[in-house]
Amino acid sequence: MDNFTTFFTNGWHHIVDINAYDHLLFVMTLCAAFKLNQWKQILIIITAFTIGHSVTLVISALGFIPDNPKIIDLLIPFTIMITAISNIKNYQKEGRFSNKNVKYLIALVFGLIHGLAFASNFKVMMFNSNIIKPLFAFNLGIEVGQLFIVAIFTALLFVYSKILKGNHSTWNIFVSGAGFGIAATIFIGALQ
Repeated sequence: MDNFTTFFTNGWHHIVDINAYDHLLFVMTLCAAFKLNQWKQILIIITAFTIGHSVTLVISALGFIPDNPKIIDLLIPFTIMITAISNIKNYQKEGRFSNKNVKYLIALVFGLIHGLAFASNFKVMMFNSNIIKPLFAFNLGIEVGQLFIVAIFTALLFVYSKILKGNHSTWNIFVSGAGFGIAATIFIGALQ
């Protein structure tokens, strides 16, 4: 397996691994406020998240960010809880997120924070001083993994909204509420 494939595979596994459920939870909570016909906004928001953690990976790989797993373990569930609250608070009666640009900014900033969790794995994998190709491959693997998760999430949303004729507001509240609850449990566990 060549270097590019190794980094791509590691990026993919980092996002789709069931043990990385905090990242899966964040992606699903991030997408909960969007309807099926807003697929472009979903792609933009997932890409904003990827850009955010890419920046953190570069800065970390260059040695500018010290690792502090305890703080990272608190910040990641906190970002999920804030996203869930934002989804519910800003969701309007007509069924859209009130300001999608704010949502994109949230994804970008929280991507910076989630990048801290990716950074420790990425630093261990770095073999040489040239980070461009490994960083691209790792982030491409993460992005493809996220799109895979979003595809599954969107399929579930399709079944719920089109086949079961469910209300999107209920979907948003359920997914965001579940995201908040699970993240709060992770957060409390990280405090101990």
